Parts: sequence; structure tokens; C-alpha cells
Amino acid sequence: MKAVIPAAGLGTRFLPYTKAMPKEMIPIVDKPAIQFVVEEAVASGMREILIVTGRSKRAIEDHFDANLELDEYLAKSSRPGALDDLEALMKAARIMYVRQSSPRGLGDAVLRAADFVADEPFGLLLGDDITVNPPCAEVLRAVHEKLGRSVIAVQEVPHDQIGRYGMAVGKEVEPGVIRLDDLVEKPSREEARSNLATIGRYILTPEIFSSLRKTGEGRGGEIQLTDGIRSLMEKEAVYGVLYRGRRYDVGDKVGWLTANLELAMERDDLRPGLKEFLDRFRKRS
Repeated sequence: MKAVIPAAGLGTRFLPYTKAMPKEMIPIVDKPAIQFVVEEAVASGMREILIVTGRSKRAIEDHFDANLELDEYLAKSSRPGALDDLEALMKAARIMYVRQSSPRGLGDAVLRAADFVADEPFGLLLGDDITVNPPCAEVLRAVHEKLGRSVIAVQEVPHDQIGRYGMAVGKEVEPGVIRLDDLVEKPSREEARSNLATIGRYILTPEIFSSLRKTGEGRGGEIQLTDGIRSLMEKEAVYGVLYRGRRYDVGDKVGWLTANLELAMERDDLRPGLKEFLDRFRKRS
């Protein structure tokens, strides 16, 4: 199975950092966010990966490319293995790129992958979400292989977060699997009919492309993936899968800070110093 990673968004929530730097390159401890997403795809058996880029996104391609000058420097330094994980990932994955010339919505970014995907189901992983224990794409793939239909990751969210996400409405057909009746893009708390938020992981059948073309431009003159999936529901069943692992919304500043803190605390080389700082911080406050 192939994977598609849209990375053409403007990243306005992290301005001024993202004025010249791709939001997907924002660091989580010492790795850019998009590297976590590529690692998840590979861990889920998706080794052919298409990254949909846009203007000012060259740093993404450079990150997943060789740098002989840096390699030579590291070989002579005290940290010769600093890039071992990245180099192993680059050997495991075949990464390609296509450009979205203007930000015309997530649906348009997905349409750019039609030739790459051809007529096979594919994973769609958005860069704003990092998932661990287990990788969300792996969970979705298992359900897709059982049902043979498009599946979307959902999570239960508290009432005060409902307006921040697209919400899924449907009926549970087996534990943790919901046959979807509707998707509502960021409803108000009063309008919401469930507490199941869609998160940035999908396994989609290739029929999504004809649904997106049929849908055309929606809100803001953009092609919305949500509209395309709603159109797809008219032709075939689409399922939501309740993801129970850990997810970090790194497109949100608090979510990004939380990811940095929790993932740093899991590392033996960082935990002692970070714990000491947090103890001092708690006493100060």
C-alpha cells in the first residue's frame, strides 16, 4: 500500500516561524514533525510515499536527501551516528514529490496523488498529527483489510473542543468501528451530533478521486476532502475507527509543546535534566 502526505499548507498558526520554513519541519525534540509521519507510514507497511509540497517547501526534500558534506563531518566528529535513524528510514522508504502550485484545499492536494496511487487503496497521513503506541495508520490498515472500504480515524474529544475538528456521525457496527452517516466540518457545540472528531489519518479507496472531481470547489474556493468523502458515502460504505493510542496535534501550539515534553521525557538522555528543570519550575510557580 502507498502513502500520501500533504505538505503544501501555509502553516499560519505558527507564524512567524513558518514565514520561510515549512510547518512540517517544526522540530519535535530533535526531529522534524514530518519525519515522525514518514516513520509511521513505513511502520504501517507503506514504503512508497508521495509528499505533496508547495512553495517554500524545499527544506522537506533536502531533509530526506543525502548530504555528503555533513556525512563527512559527522564521521570525523564525536557523533558519527547522529543520522543513523534518518538514513535507515531513507533506505526503507521510496519518497517522491509532487507540487501543489497554490493552496486550493486538502481535497486538491489529494487529487495531485491520483496518478501515483492509480487504482489501489492508499494511506493519507496529515502532518499536523503524530500518533504513537500504536501507529494509527497501522490500526486503520488492519480494519481496511478486513472490510475492504475507506476508513477514517476518529477520537472522542471533550465538549469544549468540538468546534476545532470535523465531527463524524454514525452507528457502531462492532467495537470501535462506526459505519459513518455524515461528516460535519467544525460544527458549533450546539450543532454537533457526536463527540467523535476526525483526525489526520485515512485509508481511502481510489473512488475518492472521482468523488473529489464531482464535488468541485467548496468553502473558500477550495476543494474540501470532507465534501469528497461525503460524496463517496453515497456510493459505498465509509467507516470510522476509534483510535485509542496517543495522538499529538502538533498544528496547535499547546499540542506541539505537549509532544515535545512527553516525547523528551521518554528519552534516557533527556529525562534527568528535564525532570530536574520541571521540579524547579513547579517549586517556583
